Amino acid sequence: MRLFSALYARAMVWARHPRAPYFLAGLSFAESSFFPIPPDVMLAPMALARPRQAWAYAAITTAASVVGGLAGYLIGWLAFGLIEPILQRAGYWEGYLAARAWFDAWGFWAIFVAGFSPIPYKLFTIAAGVIGMPLVPFVLASTIGRGGRFFLVAGLMARGGERMEKALHRYVDRIGWATVVALVVVYFWAR
Repeated sequence: MRLFSALYARAMVWARHPRAPYFLAGLSFAESSFFPIPPDVMLAPMALARPRQAWAYAAITTAASVVGGLAGYLIGWLAFGLIEPILQRAGYWEGYLAARAWFDAWGFWAIFVAGFSPIPYKLFTIAAGVIGMPLVPFVLASTIGRGGRFFLVAGLMARGGERMEKALHRYVDRIGWATVVALVVVYFWAR
């Protein structure tokens, strides 16, 4: 079944859309404060579709993500009482508690690691606001962590260029179904 190759082709069309950088910025902002989908899913095909603009896309993603992180910080600082039940219902409560524990242990480095890794960054931005982390270290760690991640993704995609785009198109269905199987296995293993 060639489901993923059709999705991949559609993603590449969207990646070349004239307004794609605006959508990328919006997704990057939202993911840092409340939205569950990481901007890498848009950054990677955009950098692959237009390798010469990969660094600009990484810069847009980083800047919008840091501004979104500040929004998450404000949510934690000003409105945590309102979002606490949402975090609990959405299954993010344990992650939030882990983020708080990381802050107690590592402070600045917690934001840096969360910014670079696939850990839900939004939990750390909210937790930083709740504990009142100083803004300068928060912005610095966010910029370095998020920038490192997004420039790495953009650089890898740009370097692969057209050759990588063709290879991905050829193997995307196998990769997609392998990912689905892996997620199902992890889901049942975790239960």
